[in-house]
Amino acid sequence: MAYSDISHGLWAATAKDKPVLDKLEGEQVAEVAVIGGGYTGLSAALHLAKAGRSCIMLEANEVGFGGAGRNVGLVNAGLWLMPEDVISLVGHDHGETLIRVLGASPELVYSLIDEYDISCEAWRHGTLHCADSGAGYKALKERERQWQERGAPVSLLERDAAAEMLGTRTFRGALLDKRAGTVQPLGYAFGLARAAQKEGAVLCDRSPVIGLDKCEGGFCLKTPGGQVRAKKVIVAVQGYPEQVFRDQVKNIVPFNYFQFATPPLDNAVLKSVLPGRNGAWDTNLILSSYRLDESGRLIVGSVGNIEGFAWDLNLAWTKRTIAKVFPQIGDVDLEYGWYGRIAMTTNHIPRFHVMDKDMAMVTCYNGRGIGPGTVFGKLLAKYMTDGTREDIPLPVSPVQAVNFRHLRGLFYEAGSRVYHFAQRRI
Repeated sequence: MAYSDISHGLWAATAKDKPVLDKLEGEQVAEVAVIGGGYTGLSAALHLAKAGRSCIMLEANEVGFGGAGRNVGLVNAGLWLMPEDVISLVGHDHGETLIRVLGASPELVYSLIDEYDISCEAWRHGTLHCADSGAGYKALKERERQWQERGAPVSLLERDAAAEMLGTRTFRGALLDKRAGTVQPLGYAFGLARAAQKEGAVLCDRSPVIGLDKCEGGFCLKTPGGQVRAKKVIVAVQGYPEQVFRDQVKNIVPFNYFQFATPPLDNAVLKSVLPGRNGAWDTNLILSSYRLDESGRLIVGSVGNIEGFAWDLNLAWTKRTIAKVFPQIGDVDLEYGWYGRIAMTTNHIPRFHVMDKDMAMVTCYNGRGIGPGTVFGKLLAKYMTDGTREDIPLPVSPVQAVNFRHLRGLFYEAGSRVYHFAQRRI
């Protein structure tokens, strides 16, 4: 078992074409400064540069350090919520636009991958949302109805058809979404960074913003090595805020997700384990995810962290799960284990914050960072150049702390550990 890196695990070991960035040194000037080197910040920098705008991106650590480098890698369409729930929460006008824009988010992701030849194990074979119970199947049926009414290519597979695509009869059915797929998430972040550089954006890592003040003509952003003077600022920090934005963590619900990966499976076994290379996850409240990487490793994930004794507990659960769900694999060691923090809101809707007429952010994708992050980065780039608030299909909300966030986090973590201790022991 290789577990020296429990933050980025397999993705750090296999991501290709890591960009070479420098720390910010001296004084720089740009039309727009972007804070954060995840999907949102990188997409914003890329689209600003493509539009001919000067921009500098500042990342406190390295590109993909936060959620982008710890992601499952499912490129899903839409939010976790069903479309009608989205409308009830944000209103009809914002809701229908949000559903349409995020429903098309995989198209933007894969078009950028093609345009810039990003090496990130990109497969667009669809994803499978698996019913683990009768209630789960009923929910998927309703999800199918709501998406099909909006013309989406989704279809609910009965047990036999789902089993053929999954390689297991564990589930009662599965909702196939042909819009979606998988990527190597850190590799995709690296590719966005290289694409932004190609278009002329200046990207700096190891450059945390330690000071942010209004100054003549806009804003002054200070880092340990220099300063950026910018007319406008896009804040693109999510679940791993640093320095000036450290208090941002108070505005999200603590929620962790771990993953373990097997060594590459034998070719004979791979013919019956997710044979179409579809990414999958289930309808359980403590959900689990299943996918393959380019080398044929099976990656299994679920809610929780793997610090301390949780490592052994969740490793044992993962091995039991593989044995029950994919018994054809047989006894197998686990090669990598890692986990990350998901930026969650209390109602599972992202937040659009306008801190100043020339400083804004969209944050908290509730576990769907790849598509929404790419889309909202592009929309923020437009908003900060020649757009309006109507370009962002979300209501403006105040920046405020989540009440009882620590208790919520403890509830999720404790619940997941009890669940993983008990599940699939028989």
